[in-house]
Amino acid sequence: MRQVVIAGAMLLASSLVLNTAMSRGQEKRLRDAADVLHELHESPDNDVPQELWEKAACVVVIPSVKKAAFIFGGEYGKGVMSCRTGTGWTAPAFMMIAKGSVGFQIGGESIDLVLLVMNEHGMKHLLEDKVALGGEASIAGGPVGRDARALTDAQLKAEILSYSRSQGLFAGINLTGGVLKPDPDSNEDVYGKDIRTADIVEHRTVMVPPQADVFMRALQRPAAATTIN
Repeated sequence: MRQVVIAGAMLLASSLVLNTAMSRGQEKRLRDAADVLHELHESPDNDVPQELWEKAACVVVIPSVKKAAFIFGGEYGKGVMSCRTGTGWTAPAFMMIAKGSVGFQIGGESIDLVLLVMNEHGMKHLLEDKVALGGEASIAGGPVGRDARALTDAQLKAEILSYSRSQGLFAGINLTGGVLKPDPDSNEDVYGKDIRTADIVEHRTVMVPPQADVFMRALQRPAAATTIN
């Protein structure tokens, strides 16, 4: 009997990868992402429609994207992603977004990005090494406001709905041409060697780090009173 208990404990321990280390930069990324979500939810006229939030399979938040990076190329934004479970949200996976075409430029000194992944097919794309927005994964600028009944056909069909915030205001944005991919160095720093995005948000073999509590709380919001017709 004792051997069975020990074997069960070892199996449980092997299925839950403990976080190893988290840098100040990674902690700040989680805090900044939480701040973006809090500000997104504060104003009824400046919010993601509640019905869409409840339908989203995953949420990606990339705070403080700098305009200069759009111009000079290369990696320009780092954020986090969490996917919905039956009882809440998964531990956050660290993500990066890379510059696309010349047309993929945004005015202002910096912006915040929020991406709603609307179905499991879209989530599967994000588990790959990288996904071309508007290519492998269809994307459209999302509607703003608590009412989602004004969705366009493109928005209804999109796997990902995208939002940007500049100077305190959120708006839908077309990110076609961008590339979204995991941040493997940060994921390994926080969760351990060889941990992949799928391990974090699909297989759920890692626990939520204590430093991520502020982001996990920001993902919670009251249920909607209405539904999409």
